Amino acid sequence: MRAARYAEEEYGGVVVLVGAQRGAYPFGNSLLVRGADATLVVDPSLSLVEAAPHADVVLVSHAHEDHVAGLGSYDVPVHIHEQDVAGLRSREAMVAGIGLPPEAVGEADRTFRDAFHVRDRPDATGFTDGAVFDLGGRTVTVVHLPGHTAGHCGFLIEPDGFLFVADIDLTSFGPYYGDLGSSLGDFEASMRRCREIDARWYGTSHQKGVIEGATEFRKRLDDYAGVVERRDAALLSLLAEPRTVAEIVEHRLVYRPHIEGAHVMPVERRTARQHLDRLLESGSVADIGDGRYRAT
Repeated sequence: MRAARYAEEEYGGVVVLVGAQRGAYPFGNSLLVRGADATLVVDPSLSLVEAAPHADVVLVSHAHEDHVAGLGSYDVPVHIHEQDVAGLRSREAMVAGIGLPPEAVGEADRTFRDAFHVRDRPDATGFTDGAVFDLGGRTVTVVHLPGHTAGHCGFLIEPDGFLFVADIDLTSFGPYYGDLGSSLGDFEASMRRCREIDARWYGTSHQKGVIEGATEFRKRLDDYAGVVERRDAALLSLLAEPRTVAEIVEHRLVYRPHIEGAHVMPVERRTARQHLDRLLESGSVADIGDGRYRAT
């Protein structure tokens, strides 16, 4: 996997470093934020490996490989939410958080090491919601947006009015909450929190880039959240007949049938289980015994 240069797009005092392929995975979009006293980079992506701009400090939105691939270029303080700090300090912990079958862990570790240049950062320190990084005339405030991972965060940059929402990325794939530390309920709460923040620009990590204006952002966010509703509806339709969890997983709520990989079935299982649990709680689905479920 070759590192690629990035394109620069300016939004006030915020420079978006647009990754190759419009930031589509395995690439991503990074931020460069300059103040009078310090310069900060957010989420150094694979595109920064060979061309990292200067920074005095690095912030990471969450401990996934595509958001730290360029981190090796920086021997400066690096910060991440305290609930994701273990995954940044240790590649082993980052890989473990995906929840792969044991036989797939070694290959994933090699991919993170060789393709994404992930190295242990034992110096990484944790922040909490509301932490402020003052760069001199420009501030970056942490907005905790869990669900994708437990420590997933956005960053509000002022006075520019730029909210980076990271992997609440507004793509047609929809919200991803399939890791061991992911949470559907938390992801939905995070989307609601984003909706309440008025900003001039909203930056995403992948493909959709920057959306201007709260009205347009909220429209796209509603469409994105609608993917969760469609997964609920698909599960209820499937449970018109009694099904086991294994049968639900085979049907797939997340990935298209042609997608393969060691991560696919674990992600499908965890996603299906979260949707099933809340439909059971609401009374829309009943446990009819023998490991089978049916819509009521």
